Amino acid sequence: MNGPRVRIRFCKQGDLRWIGHRDLVRVWERIFRRAGIPLAHSQGFHPKPKMSFPSALALGIEGLDEVMEVELAEPCSGEELQSRLAGHVPPGLEITHLALLPPGTPKARVRSVRYRIPVPAEREAQISEWIARWAVGEEANPAVGLPSALFRALETIHLEEGQLEFTLRMLPDGLPSGREMLAALQLADLEAHGAVLTRTQVELEPSSCGPGASGRS
Repeated sequence: MNGPRVRIRFCKQGDLRWIGHRDLVRVWERIFRRAGIPLAHSQGFHPKPKMSFPSALALGIEGLDEVMEVELAEPCSGEELQSRLAGHVPPGLEITHLALLPPGTPKARVRSVRYRIPVPAEREAQISEWIARWAVGEEANPAVGLPSALFRALETIHLEEGQLEFTLRMLPDGLPSGREMLAALQLADLEAHGAVLTRTQVELEPSSCGPGASGRS
């Protein structure tokens, strides 16, 4: 008999933003192994730990509110799990919230994500003007100039104290990336000049949030 399914919220920052998703999965597998917490595995010729991420984070982007789910092979309380994992999490990775999911809770599904990136002072006027046009624009308005998918996905965008923040929602055909939004705003060069793109929030669909596991941590 397997243990519970667990939803974990975590930060991935610093040098760890330079590891890809597959390497991140291996890091988490190693954390559980060193903590002595066995994970449930899939069946078949190549069993894999039952570990899932509803929205993988792209290389080079920091995440302050990432989500993963794992299924344990043995019963374990939330307090014990948090305590045992804490001593094996490497620098740059931090568990911010952990919840045991009630049986029958649907798998996590993303509703929206929020990003943040610093913008140089000399480009703030350009972005502020674009935001003003977007606020009153329509999809057909060439002054807005967003691809259709991005226009439909963009929920909020604002610039304050040199920080650009925007929220993208999941569409039936997928979730546009933060870098797609930067490219549409002609800001794709910011990362090359040292700016760090940060995903500050991953909000889940309410239907995939069981008791004690909210859409936001």
